[in-house]
Amino acid sequence: MDAPSSDNPPLPTPSEKETVEQLIAARGQIQSELRKTIVGQDDVIELILTGLLAGGHCLITGAPGLAKTLLVKSIAEIFHLDFQRIQFTPDLMPADIIGVEILREADGDRRMEFTKGPVFANIVLADEINRTPPKTQAALLESMQEHQVTAAGVSHALPEPFFVLATQNPIEMEGTYPLPEAQLDRFMFNVIIDYLPENDEVAVIQQTTGRAGEKIQPIFSSDDVLRFNDIVRGVPIAEDVVRYAVKLAAASRPGQDTSPDFVNDWVGWGAGTRAGQNLVLGGKARALLKGNSHVTPEDIKALAHPVLRHRILVNYRAEAEGATVDKVIDRLLETVEL
Repeated sequence: MDAPSSDNPPLPTPSEKETVEQLIAARGQIQSELRKTIVGQDDVIELILTGLLAGGHCLITGAPGLAKTLLVKSIAEIFHLDFQRIQFTPDLMPADIIGVEILREADGDRRMEFTKGPVFANIVLADEINRTPPKTQAALLESMQEHQVTAAGVSHALPEPFFVLATQNPIEMEGTYPLPEAQLDRFMFNVIIDYLPENDEVAVIQQTTGRAGEKIQPIFSSDDVLRFNDIVRGVPIAEDVVRYAVKLAAASRPGQDTSPDFVNDWVGWGAGTRAGQNLVLGGKARALLKGNSHVTPEDIKALAHPVLRHRILVNYRAEAEGATVDKVIDRLLETVEL
């Protein structure tokens, strides 16, 4: 066997400890790069980063004009990931997302050839996802769950890592189609982005009406993201903390023996098993991002709202009494004990 060439020695694989230290050390740099284009929204940024580390998809809900698209694009640039934006409109078709079979002719031979759609990217921004009908929304179901698309009976793998970051307008706005529960459940977090405080809004206007600022510099690569995803799953968590996450999700289901009275009164549909999975996996990513060695109950509590708010459906009685989903989650955190 020939000896390996000394000109191209194999690159060493970073140890898990080195990778974790790399991530923790780069946290301040990530924030510094994002501040080149994004003002404020620190909590939103932390949740999206937590979702990426955990390998989950994020739904970002907020009114138009709050820089949701710019935020997702900036994060993709920092992680040096292939980015595609799909503007969801009422006339968008499933083939516009996943791709289409096209008849091609070469040397007298005709054959069907699959042309990839914009979903073949590392980060797919589904912009205003609730402005397209359910048929087109469903085109993302397989890709979000299986990381593949199927066309003409043939499955095509999506590039790894693969994330869907979808933005949606509040459902009270005209021209929106609410996402079905099965699709909402595929998102790890539902992140609420709100209007900025006055000082931050002044800074945004000064920044966007002046000369072009600095460009964002990539810090990581797609291989780094895959390593982070793998390391997150190895973060230790005690069984009691896992049981707490399970109880928190289970308590949101009406009609159960252990359901609190306010859940039976206000909730029409509760969170499923995937909610507990995402609380635990998100808790691991949050612990890692903060430099902690294990998951604590505080990590689970901090993620309860973004994990549960799109998985709990309140009924008409709750709406009549002014009980929102976030209020139900607040009561759950007060009721369920570790």
